[in-house]
Amino acid sequence: MEHTASMNKLLCIVLALCAGQASAAITVRDDDGNPVTVQKPATRVISMAPHVTEMLFAAGGGDKIIGAVTYSDYPEAAKKIPRVGSNREVDMERVIAMKPDLIVIWMHGSSERQINALRQLGIPLFHSEPEKLDGIPDSLIRLGQLMGTDSVAQAAAADMRKQLAALAKQYANRPPVRLFYQVWDKPLYTLNGTHIASDAIRLCGGENIFGKLKVTAPVVSIEAVLQEDPEAIFGTAEKDYGGVSLWRQYTSMKAVRADNLFTLDGELLNRSGPRMVQGATFLCEKLELARQRRKH
Repeated sequence: MEHTASMNKLLCIVLALCAGQASAAITVRDDDGNPVTVQKPATRVISMAPHVTEMLFAAGGGDKIIGAVTYSDYPEAAKKIPRVGSNREVDMERVIAMKPDLIVIWMHGSSERQINALRQLGIPLFHSEPEKLDGIPDSLIRLGQLMGTDSVAQAAAADMRKQLAALAKQYANRPPVRLFYQVWDKPLYTLNGTHIASDAIRLCGGENIFGKLKVTAPVVSIEAVLQEDPEAIFGTAEKDYGGVSLWRQYTSMKAVRADNLFTLDGELLNRSGPRMVQGATFLCEKLELARQRRKH
């Protein structure tokens, strides 16, 4: 009897411990370094940026996204997610009505006022803003922890790290190529060295001619680009966007003489999500082509 009572007592302790572990809160740090805590794995998540939506899907949480902002269009399933507004103007009443247990925000596209309003709701907020390529797999893992999809997130992160390491090895010590990265043509937008796209440029052995400007997405003049005379120009392919063709009239430019005017899918490099590996691969290949054209 005494042995049975001891066994029952031990079983009760084990069950209590298991129950405690099952309900244990999950805490990770977001990209600002701030702690984010959910009492149990998040099952009702709102995404406040297109790159965030891609991250959540890659981390295994696509079926947990109950709301997203406009332009959340990848993967295909993301197009069916109910909208809560844009990354600049969110429908707060709709957000509250959805009863999310986690909101993943993005500061650049969202106004400070709206973020502060979201904070006052008392819902856990994770700020997603990877500044380097290796920050993307790190974010995938942390989002996976918050949603209880660790195994999927870990596998996706490992695969991305493997691809990035292969690119870094392949293009290490390649001769630098000075380039102009054109986000838009009217006005003429570019990105500085702190934007994650410039990390991809550095990985490929490129040098952003406007990398030292203080503004993240500065407007520059045609004259400033002509003065810098880059060896290659990259433009993003978007609707209602003139692209890199505007430079063809400047026949004395190095990039024009060498025919190093390249167009890429802006979503692959301007969005700090898992597809940046594809964008970086394309960028590296085109920069290598620019190096080969030096010989001719």
